[in-house]
Amino acid sequence: MKKQTSYQRKKAASGGRRRKVLPAIFCVLSLFLMILPLEGAVASIKTLLSYIFIPQIRAAHETVEYSKEVSSTIQELLDVHRENEMLKEQLREIQLERDQAREVFLENERLSASLGLQAPLKWRGVWARIAYREPSQWNSVVIDKGAADGIQERSAAIAQQNGKSVLAGVVVEVAENTAKVLLVQDEDFSAVVYATPCGDEGLLTGAGSSLLKMQYLPLFSKVQPGESVYTSAASSVFPAGIFVGNITEIEQGDGFRSSLMARVEPAVTAASMQELFILTREQSK
Repeated sequence: MKKQTSYQRKKAASGGRRRKVLPAIFCVLSLFLMILPLEGAVASIKTLLSYIFIPQIRAAHETVEYSKEVSSTIQELLDVHRENEMLKEQLREIQLERDQAREVFLENERLSASLGLQAPLKWRGVWARIAYREPSQWNSVVIDKGAADGIQERSAAIAQQNGKSVLAGVVVEVAENTAKVLLVQDEDFSAVVYATPCGDEGLLTGAGSSLLKMQYLPLFSKVQPGESVYTSAASSVFPAGIFVGNITEIEQGDGFRSSLMARVEPAVTAASMQELFILTREQSK
């Protein structure tokens, strides 16, 4: 074997001294940290030095932080699972309602055929997003679908509000890829509607404000505030059964009036509309 050089001997001796000195320093620091009082800034310094020089404390801290992350991840997974189960339950309920509605519709078709009546048509159409609102006129909107998508003038526009289909307006202008929809609030809008449970019909018109007018109700109508208003089968534009809103008040008028007028709060407002379902003429039985 070759003899160690002077440099190698010095290096080995230095390494041996470090191996002896480091444990001693560690013991001194540990004793120092143990006798320090746990008050004010001393406590903070003690905690910091303990974290730096005592590996067990550092390892324990990292373990605790890792456990917190794992616990948070597990909680998120449990929340997602719970939400997924709720959505599955809602989907099953929707499927049951859809199946029930289909059976009711088929039964209605059979009864209409047996009585020689025209069966109601299934709703066919396209969804369109509202592309533009006139800043000074909130009673009409422009949608991003047009003639190329089968939309025609006098097509009914329906919105979704709280999971329910509600009357929004009617198409009044059509271009190739856009269309203008006149909303129910506009004074030029009109539709034949009926109130339930009284069953009386009237003419719904816009009032240029938040409320609509249901005019020409029978003078001795039993209509009451709170009744729901739907489109009537007598309408030439809108299919029957589209929800419009609720009656808020009845105006009796003077003694010379031959009919009543009701104020109707629409189920959807112009500001809340984002998408509209436009009924197309390709409806089939």
